[in-house]
Amino acid sequence: MRYTPAAAALSLLVLVTGSMGAAKVNEAVDPRAQVLLDDGRAQLAKGMVDAATDSFEAALAVDPAHTGTYIALGDAARKAGLQGKAIHYYREALDRDPNNLSAISGEGGALAEKGALEKARTNLARLEGLCGKGCAETEALSAAIAHGAAPKVVAAEAVKPAPVIENN
Repeated sequence: MRYTPAAAALSLLVLVTGSMGAAKVNEAVDPRAQVLLDDGRAQLAKGMVDAATDSFEAALAVDPAHTGTYIALGDAARKAGLQGKAIHYYREALDRDPNNLSAISGEGGALAEKGALEKARTNLARLEGLCGKGCAETEALSAAIAHGAAPKVVAAEAVKPAPVIENN
């Protein structure tokens, strides 16, 4: 009983110190990487997906710790129709920043385009818990889920024409 107040104070100190250590500090992005990211976003807006991807990968080489670069690479992969690769990049961003709204929304959109609507709805519920139903990321993911899966590409070998028999 004599040590209860001291133990409570010590526990409070450890709790506060532990929460401060877990908090992430947003580090500034390298200015060279920021220029490359801006160029890549402009190229992506023009529909130049390959050039944008090159710019984003160069930005990643300059500053590999910036979470926004992974999100940009995910956006480019999604626009190129590579949803699996996009999911990989969004998950890399989520490993670095678990509550990044853009990464959660992007991953959910890629999952929806891939046909994994239940997993996309899980991301939507998480987004609604973090920022509500009115934020841009939630609305974008809701639209992607409503749109559903992207049409699957069929290889030419998968569709074989019926043979036509002609008489001479």
